Amino acid sequence: MHATAVLHMARGKGKTVPIKLLSSAGTGFFYTTRRNVAKTPEKFKFVKFDPVVRRHVLFTEHKIK
Repeated sequence: MHATAVLHMARGKGKTVPIKLLSSAGTGFFYTTRRNVAKTPEKFKFVKFDPVVRRHVLFTEHKIK
């Protein structure tokens, strides 16, 4: 092995998981994002824009299936 070769060492699993933010307006519109499970144990809730109803509504976290 040459001195310039890069050693590939084992890496731990990432602490972020992909989540879906589903609109509470019932339109089925959603955003996707990532959440660090270790730092934020509670579920995400955001007020974001829903283009189907053209209003800012509450988006709540759901699992990506």
